[in-house]
Amino acid sequence: MSSPIAQAIKQICEEKNLPYEAVIETIESALAAAYRKDFGNRLQNLKVNFEPETGEFEVFDVKTVVEDQELTEETAAEIKAAEEQARAERNRREEGRITPVESVQRLTAYVSEETPVEEAPEEKKFNPKTEVMLTDAKEKKEDAEVGDELRVKLEVPAAFGRMAAQTAKQVITQNLRAAERNVVFNEFKGREHELLNATVQRREGRMVLVDLGRTTAVMPPEEQVASERYNPGDRIKVYVTDVRMGARGPEVIVSRSHPEIVRQLFATEIPEVAAGIVLIKAIAREAGSRSKVAVASTQDNVDPIGACIGQRGTRIQTIIGELGGEKVDIILFDEDAVRFITNSLSPAKVVEIALDEDAHVAEVIVNEDQLSLAIGRGGQNVRLASRLTGWRLNIKELSEVSGQVLVPTEEGTEDGAEPSGEATEEATEAETAHEPEAAAEEAEKEE
Repeated sequence: MSSPIAQAIKQICEEKNLPYEAVIETIESALAAAYRKDFGNRLQNLKVNFEPETGEFEVFDVKTVVEDQELTEETAAEIKAAEEQARAERNRREEGRITPVESVQRLTAYVSEETPVEEAPEEKKFNPKTEVMLTDAKEKKEDAEVGDELRVKLEVPAAFGRMAAQTAKQVITQNLRAAERNVVFNEFKGREHELLNATVQRREGRMVLVDLGRTTAVMPPEEQVASERYNPGDRIKVYVTDVRMGARGPEVIVSRSHPEIVRQLFATEIPEVAAGIVLIKAIAREAGSRSKVAVASTQDNVDPIGACIGQRGTRIQTIIGELGGEKVDIILFDEDAVRFITNSLSPAKVVEIALDEDAHVAEVIVNEDQLSLAIGRGGQNVRLASRLTGWRLNIKELSEVSGQVLVPTEEGTEDGAEPSGEATEEATEAETAHEPEAAAEEAEKEE
């Protein structure tokens, strides 16, 4: 049967989800700190081997063997002072003359020694805390060589005092807290760029705090959707954009407006996307309003748009529900730029497209009654289409083009890029006039 100490360690591991070895290392660090405080000196590099089943431990002074070298006056004085201090404290301890004030002073000195400010020396100097010269090492171990690790066992002359026990308790508390933070950080660092379930906790100013189970994540204002309301207790899906270690522990940044949320939802709700049969080639999103997703199939017998919509639109409606009612247009991807741009401007019908390869600009010709549909409300359709295709799109009416014989195309699509100046002005007038037609086209598409 396990000892009470081992059982307590296992209980800590289960409660804090920590590895057993990490808790043992914490206890060993605490015992080393307590030994240094009561029996050691600042030039000892203490390591402890702890046996949880018996509660016994061994203390070692561990140093690396280096070549003999001449000590500087500063190093020699430091070694001599440390030896005299250890001898004086040992004598006073034996006589029982260590006062509480001295104990606190020594504890303060221990803390400052354990957390030194590291400075890069210009040249490597002998470090009496972690190194021992070859001649001195051979006195303790005859076959010692340069580079060996010399472990000298130290005696524990008596039980630890109250202040040493308090020091050990503080070390255990701090190290366990640090170990727990590292476990949480490593867990969520491995889940960066994933979609997670979360529960809204509360608002702090413009920030929204969400519970991810093991930690609390932050959703900054720029990662929120303006049309959504985040009430405490709401269950939402969030996208992990960044995980970093801050001064107070791991900081997890999540988003509801990131375009990758759409991709992750498609992979979750559509088996063909998860299996790689249907590929998502590009995504353009205006969070809370509309998204355009370009899809393609790796198999000729699979319709990528039909697979994403699902029977009676069940699959796409689930995704729209997760996005808070945001509209999602599914566009057929095509390697041919003209056909891809035509598809991306749906539901508008395109007459002709002229490409300027050097400037990466496409001039799109549409009939007068399709202009408002092509541009979209506030230029949204053409703006999204431009982001989706990677082309700058200039929308023009057919009546503006003269001296050309044009053949209307059969396919059209929706949403686009930054319209040119003249297209934007015409959109303002045409939008109101043709809004009923636009609504009719969208209704037909949804059916």
